[in-house]
Amino acid sequence: MDKPKVVLGVSGGIAAYKACELLRRFTESGHDVRVVPTASALHFVGAATWSALSGNPVSTEVWDAVHEVPHVRIGQHADLVVVAPATADMLAKAAHGLADDLLTNTLLTARCPVVFAPAMHTEMWEHPATQENVATLRRRGAVVVEPAVGRLTGVDTGKGRLPDPAEIFEVCRRVLARGVTEPDLRGRHVVVSAGGTREPLDPVRFLGNRSSGKQGYALARTAAARGARVTLISANAGLPDPAGVDVVRVGTAVQLREAVLKAAADADAVVMAAAVADFRPAAYAAGKIKKKDGQDPEPIVLVRNPDILAEISADRARPGQVIVGFAAETDDVLANGRTKLARKGCDLLVVNEVGERKTFGAEENEAVVLGADGSETRVPHGPKEALADTVWDLVVRRLD
Repeated sequence: MDKPKVVLGVSGGIAAYKACELLRRFTESGHDVRVVPTASALHFVGAATWSALSGNPVSTEVWDAVHEVPHVRIGQHADLVVVAPATADMLAKAAHGLADDLLTNTLLTARCPVVFAPAMHTEMWEHPATQENVATLRRRGAVVVEPAVGRLTGVDTGKGRLPDPAEIFEVCRRVLARGVTEPDLRGRHVVVSAGGTREPLDPVRFLGNRSSGKQGYALARTAAARGARVTLISANAGLPDPAGVDVVRVGTAVQLREAVLKAAADADAVVMAAAVADFRPAAYAAGKIKKKDGQDPEPIVLVRNPDILAEISADRARPGQVIVGFAAETDDVLANGRTKLARKGCDLLVVNEVGERKTFGAEENEAVVLGADGSETRVPHGPKEALADTVWDLVVRRLD
């Protein structure tokens, strides 16, 4: 079988060196990659490097190998075009259809999915002109991942950092797997909670659970690949930030509630994949609880945590908002799931069986997605991203 053909566009920013890692991930996973840098990009990484790493010729000009008509053929034959880093100048050219070099010509001729991974200083990213260009590209069907927050060139810190190449690759992999040029979540804001809350007993101990956050992160990653603006509320997950996702970190159930209510105010969909503690200690010990010889410890009194899923389902922040819950069950899985769906009042409930060696921390999952309309969608054992895509398929139908 032919290898998937990927065009890696590289524009002239200091983050160009990180594209070498992205290129390596593509080639090592069996993709045929053609690197098309801008002339400015070659000031940061030379053509010899791109050619050696990709195994393909490298050019910035439409005049090289004219008999092959590269300014048309490269884009026509591509299965995916990804521009990383995409500078403010490149976003502007792409939005306005300019074609003054090989990369911009390629963008105009491509009929495959296109992904932009912007990288620039915060002021440039926030400038109204850049934001308008990004909105234009997204409206046309391109996936423009949000920049990361972190250290920029020099001493500056802020939003504008190129996301981790491994996470950009994951977005591209999902886009390629779907093979569609119109992201079905474009223009949508979705909120995903992930991980497990921790309720402190004293400065060193807490009540928690085994949730790794991997399913929630898969939901966030796949939503970004489908064009959504994603807010990920992460409770003690310890996983790398997905590319193009705004991450809000919380610890307890009360903190998670506050973050969800704030983010859900303008969200089209909220997916509560986090494992939220049902109870918390009634009292917090300011000092470490000591073990005393010959004495049993004092009983721990618990109080209920807020029911976030029921709250946002009953009082939706906007008309048509879709709410998805998760139910982790150890027995009578479907019966308990249907009871919980009715009690919570959400639109969809993802029900799966959990245990010490089931689901938690694993790369795979299987579940049944129950709908308030009586529907039942079974998702067989497989990667957590497959379950995530099924959830978003069901959400999109309800949004439409």
